Amino acid sequence: MIKFILGRLSYLIPTFIGITIVAFGFVRILPGDPVLLMAGERGMTPEHYADMMQRLGFDRPIWQQYLEYLWKLLHGNFGDSIVTKQPVLSDFLTLFPATLELAFCAIIIAVVIGVPVGVLAALKRGSWFDQTTMTAALVGYSMPIFWWGLLLIIFFSGILGWTPVSGRISLLYYFPTPTGFMLIDSLLSGQKGAFASAASHLVLPSIVLATIPLAVIARQTRSAMLEVLGEDYVRTARAKGLSPRRVVGVHALRNAMIPVITTIGLQVGVLMAGAILTETIFSWPGIGKWMVDSISRRDYPVVQSGLLLIAGIVMIVNLVVDLLYGLINPRIRHS
Repeated sequence: MIKFILGRLSYLIPTFIGITIVAFGFVRILPGDPVLLMAGERGMTPEHYADMMQRLGFDRPIWQQYLEYLWKLLHGNFGDSIVTKQPVLSDFLTLFPATLELAFCAIIIAVVIGVPVGVLAALKRGSWFDQTTMTAALVGYSMPIFWWGLLLIIFFSGILGWTPVSGRISLLYYFPTPTGFMLIDSLLSGQKGAFASAASHLVLPSIVLATIPLAVIARQTRSAMLEVLGEDYVRTARAKGLSPRRVVGVHALRNAMIPVITTIGLQVGVLMAGAILTETIFSWPGIGKWMVDSISRRDYPVVQSGLLLIAGIVMIVNLVVDLLYGLINPRIRHS
């Protein structure tokens, strides 16, 4: 197992370098000059412009800028924001709990609903339940997030008035947020109604963000269960007279969960991408909205380091998923 972990970690090194190249090059092919955007309508003299370019290091060749950026990363320095002058890592750690809270609720919704629906659809193959749920999953997977989010806002917030439109909590509540997770901090505050307000603000964004992962997990679970239910060991378990619940829950589902776990791990990247649109639609103060604002302002250090940090999280999650294989299925052993 240790050898396997070290081998997987060794793969992360070239992946990390590749991501730095992509992130560094991505922001520099975007149209617009960050120095001119900082000046705004006031403009600046050529002398001031040259001084700002030199101060920010943009006057040096691209390869020198990249090597300097890589050297800082190796020393744990992700740079400072051009706009706020704050360390990028500090801003990321401040905003990441909001995105993590949203993504965690979304993946819980996707797994709690998607896995049982997929199992039942496989057990009732060809029935109205199977056809209805798989059609709904296809629609959910194909639906644009921004359109789906706006529909929910119009219906539940505008027409019914059941949920808030945006934000993480009502402006009526103000309290310290030591953890950054609004659900936890609202409970710790002891203010009456604070937790209910935080939960109500989380409902629509979580549903919107969970839609695509839920559809993918449901369809993957159904496919994996159908494949496993046709295996010899499942037929043998049935022939021995084991209860249907034990056959499905112990023998079939446990082995079918291998590709499902892989799918869940891959959905982390989908959640991070979807969070950008979801947070923008619902004005959710997380890293997604932070990245969108930074791209519009051509804040190079924030965009390139933000992409790198998000990619690092996805790589770590995929590594954890690989390690879970051996725990879920004892037949799998890493040498």
